[in-house]
Amino acid sequence: MMKTLKATALAVVLAATPALAKDAVKLVTVVTDANPQTQLMSMVLTNQAIDRGMPTRILLCGPAADIALKDAPEAATAPQPPKGASPQALLQAAMKKGAKAEVCAIYLPGKGLGPEALIEGVGVAQPPAMAKAMADRRARVWSF
Repeated sequence: MMKTLKATALAVVLAATPALAKDAVKLVTVVTDANPQTQLMSMVLTNQAIDRGMPTRILLCGPAADIALKDAPEAATAPQPPKGASPQALLQAAMKKGAKAEVCAIYLPGKGLGPEALIEGVGVAQPPAMAKAMADRRARVWSF
């Protein structure tokens, strides 16, 4: 009888806890790495998740946020093997598929730039909203 009660209690707890009982249904990709290969792979994997129906937010911070600049460094726009894609091109592909892309709130002020320096569709993250998205139990956070 006691084993049955314990098993029933555990089943109720698991059913009531979405993070434990179900897989993530949202993705937040955080990219901070300066390496163009890492940036490209982060966008490859993010696009794969979007293609599988995962609603996605992308947060670009530090040197990785350079891929969101209109006047981006060559490393952000140069084609890379094996398919000739660039980090910026795959960021734009993700946004065309519905991903919301943002740079960290301190990125532009730190570079002495304003939002007009960003490619179309990229915004500036608001810390409370981004913290909420990252802390959502239904979200998976990938960090590169």
